[in-house]
This record gives sequence, structure tokens and C-alpha cells, in this order.
Amino acid sequence: MDKSKPNPQQGRPLFKPTLIIHGGAGALKRSTLPPSLYTQYQTSLLTYLRSTHSLLKSGSTALDAAVHAVTLLEDDELFNCGRGSVFTSAGTIEMEASLMVTSLVSDGASDYPGSIKRGAGVMGLRNVRHPILAAKESLLRTGYGGQDGGSMHSQLVAPYVEKKAREWGLEFMRDEWFWTQRRWDEHLRGLRGDPEPVSFSQGTVGCVCLDIWGGMAVATSTGGLTNKWPGRIGDTPTLGGGFWAEGWDVQSNTTVVDGEECEGGGGFLDGMLGDCLSFFNSRGGGEGYVSLPMEVPLERGLGEKMVMCSSPENRVMKRAVAVSGTGNGDSFLRVAAARTACAMVRFSERTPTLADAVAAVSGPGGELQRSAGRRWGVTGEGEGGIIGIEAEVEVDEDTGVPVSGMELGRGKVVFDFNCGGMWRAWVEEDGHGNDLENVMVFREPY
Repeated sequence: MDKSKPNPQQGRPLFKPTLIIHGGAGALKRSTLPPSLYTQYQTSLLTYLRSTHSLLKSGSTALDAAVHAVTLLEDDELFNCGRGSVFTSAGTIEMEASLMVTSLVSDGASDYPGSIKRGAGVMGLRNVRHPILAAKESLLRTGYGGQDGGSMHSQLVAPYVEKKAREWGLEFMRDEWFWTQRRWDEHLRGLRGDPEPVSFSQGTVGCVCLDIWGGMAVATSTGGLTNKWPGRIGDTPTLGGGFWAEGWDVQSNTTVVDGEECEGGGGFLDGMLGDCLSFFNSRGGGEGYVSLPMEVPLERGLGEKMVMCSSPENRVMKRAVAVSGTGNGDSFLRVAAARTACAMVRFSERTPTLADAVAAVSGPGGELQRSAGRRWGVTGEGEGGIIGIEAEVEVDEDTGVPVSGMELGRGKVVFDFNCGGMWRAWVEEDGHGNDLENVMVFREPY
């Protein structure tokens, strides 16, 4: 089955395609990342970025593009997913993956993926070559009408989900295919408590995409934590923990426009964001805590432009965000990191940008780091980062058709992390409308 093609009723392209990929995060160090290994990661990420961007430019849905990127990562032994997955304490491999979609323009009346917010996670997989494809089938096969062999379940665990994956025609590989020497050696060093001599990718891989039709998707995949207990479930397949996507109509009485406050009071999430920002400022942070090279600056930008005290008749602003996390999954679960960041954007009276919220959760001194308490810097708890995209569009309230004119809308890429490094690759525009490709691991160029 393939219900993932663009809806022909969507007409002309509405957005310039936007994407960002992450390849894991953690205690990465320059001293343990030799130039030859860095080049391998850089080459892989750049190749997958270009391939995925090409799909988006040719009209692929965000869902298909995000899944495409993750399948490439799952076949690459460099990354902790699929064939490069880490081992559990028992010497087994248990993989997880997830997928979530939303849309800026659809009203939910079509079968176009993303026309409504929907997510799916799979866990405990051992032999499915591409766990992300199992997540995709779980999401698309709703069981509606009893014809597609699916269900409305949001989370499915092996061995049953592997049985379903066979019925769905997914490719299976023997245990030996997933075994790699570097991960096995890493497993044994971990059991002995020995330090790691080189910095291999840890954590979840993921991709966030905005397609030309206004669809948005986030796809993630991982082997989990090195030497995790068998049966452990992390944030990767858990909605709101390691991934989230949602769109909403902007309320007209909760905004600041041109520096003037409109009607509306504060709330719990507004206070939470304020507390986080105050914490950063007290540590000497302020706007500097997201001053990453070529990073989206901390600014009102998108929020100010899109939210108005009063809208033209029959028009409404729609906003959408999608994020993916990587790092210590148990910490992401404890603070519901992905959903918390998105909720800050949606419900805070200050209308923060997604860059604000991602920094408040996963930046230095943020919620993830604070959740580790005295264990910060000792156990790896709280370490990680988040990538994401946010976008906006003005639509006719009655028809749902965008009224933004002929100029293509733009998505905004954001990211931040609190640990040694986070592998990431993304495409952004220069000042002349040209696409720039970026691959980085640390805050400064390698």
C-alpha cells in the first residue's frame, strides 16, 4: 500500500523544502574523534542530506523524505541504529523507531499523511532491517475498514510487531547482519568499565522535514543505550519523549506585535519558559546560549510575524512545529522533552520561537541538564540535544487554502544541545536564496 503520495488537490507548491538530520549526541570529544573518522561521518551525513533534499525538491512528502533519510542511516554502521545498533547488557540488539506527521494546510478531510496529527512507535525489534519502515507501516495502516492489516495503536512491541512486519512484506535480516565489531568491542569495554578510545555516534538518529505541500514529519531510529537492560524502552518510540509534531491555529489574543502586548495573561508554561530563561541569564547565558555557528538566532522573528491581535476577515494563521531528540533517552522521558518544547511554543503567552523552547529544554543549563541533579557530568544523565523545524502560513478559514500569495513559505531550522557534541546536517538559505549545506558535530567547526 502507498498512501504517502501528495494530495493532488493541494495544487501548486506552497513552501520551500526544509530539512535537518541528526546522527546522535553525547560525550563526544575532539581528542577522541580523529580526522579520518570525522570525515566518514561528514561524508555520510552530507550524502544523506543531499539525497533527502533532492526528494523534497521533486515533490516528495515530508513523511517519505524523513523515512528515506533514516533508512540510509539504518544501513550505515557508523550510526547507532539498524545495522550499527549498540548491544544490550545481554549481548543482544533491540531496536526502536518512530514517526509523526502533521500539516500546516490540511483540514483532515483527506487521506494525505499529515492531514491530521498522528504518530507511531515500534520497539524491541531484532531482525527487521529497517525499523523505521515498521513505524511507517504502523502509522499508515490504520485498520479502518479492516482492509489494510493495521490498527489505530500508537505503540507496538516485538515480537508481535515483527510478526506483523513480515505480513506487511518488510525485509528481515539474520542476527549476524546486525553484528559489528566496533559495537561489540564497545559492549565489552562498557561491561568492564573501560573508557572509550574513540568517539562513535551514540543516541538516536532522526530527520525532520517540511515538504512543498505544507506537510511536516519527524522520523527517528535507535539501538538505544549501550548495555541497556534487555526490555528497556527509551524515548525514541515514545510520543512526546523523543519526538513530536503538531500544528495549530494561532489564537489572536495571546500575542506581542511590534513590541506591544495584546490581550492575554500568563500561564504555567509561560512561567516555565520564563524560569528557564531567567536560569540561563543567572548563569551568564541570555541570548548567548544558542549562539551556535550558522544557528538560528534567539529572536521573536517567526512568532511576531505570524500572530496578530486581529486578523483580516475569514483568515487565520496556522503554525506547525516538529522536533526530534537524541541523547540520554531516560532523561528525555522524565521531562517529556519533545512535547515540552513544543508546548512552550504553543501555549506560552510570550509566543516564543521554537529556538527559544529547544534551548530552554536541551541547551546548556536547560531542563534536561537540570533533571540530572548531582549526577550531571558523572553518569551521562541529562545529556542530549534536539533538532526541529517550525513554519507558518495564513489560510482562508472557510476553505483552508493558503492566502500568502505567490512567494513560497519558509521553514526555520533550529537545534541546540548541552553535551560534548551532536552530529547534525541541515540545509539553509543564504542571503540570496541559495541553499547552503551544513554538517557539524561540535559548537564550533571541527
